[in-house]
Amino acid sequence: MKVTGFNHVSIGTKNLAESVNFYETVLGMQSIPSYNFGFKTKYLRCGDLQLHIFELEDQVPFYQHFAVDVDDFHAAYDAAKAIGALDSRAFRNPVNELPDGCVQMYLRDPAGNLIEIDWPDVETLDRSRIPEMKLLTEFAAQNEEGLAASLYLDRPHLKTTRAR
Repeated sequence: MKVTGFNHVSIGTKNLAESVNFYETVLGMQSIPSYNFGFKTKYLRCGDLQLHIFELEDQVPFYQHFAVDVDDFHAAYDAAKAIGALDSRAFRNPVNELPDGCVQMYLRDPAGNLIEIDWPDVETLDRSRIPEMKLLTEFAAQNEEGLAASLYLDRPHLKTTRAR
């Protein structure tokens, strides 16, 4: 037996309507039918996967997060910045250029959940529009493993490395 992929990610919130609005307006997700578990729940379409949001009183974790790809990094950045959602506390900087040219941006939803927005190629971005973007190596030295890492498994050097 092996895992064949992710199905969904679940997060908590104290205000379901506010969180659903955030994911629909900032990240362009779409509401889809949800099961009734006896408490407020909403499912959102996120590409071929789902985000499940539960209205609960649980405390939101600080570092745990989920990451998504977007079709327009600048639009996601602009929307997050406009509402003050960029997060520089968890990973020291809200927008990082990684050693292999990937870019990651961190933001918080209204419930405090941490979200990572990933982009595969910094060269396709207008750096002048993202003043917060810094090289990860500026504030966190990378060893050989860190320099070989990537967020994307389709990178040539990772295609031959397969999980067993």
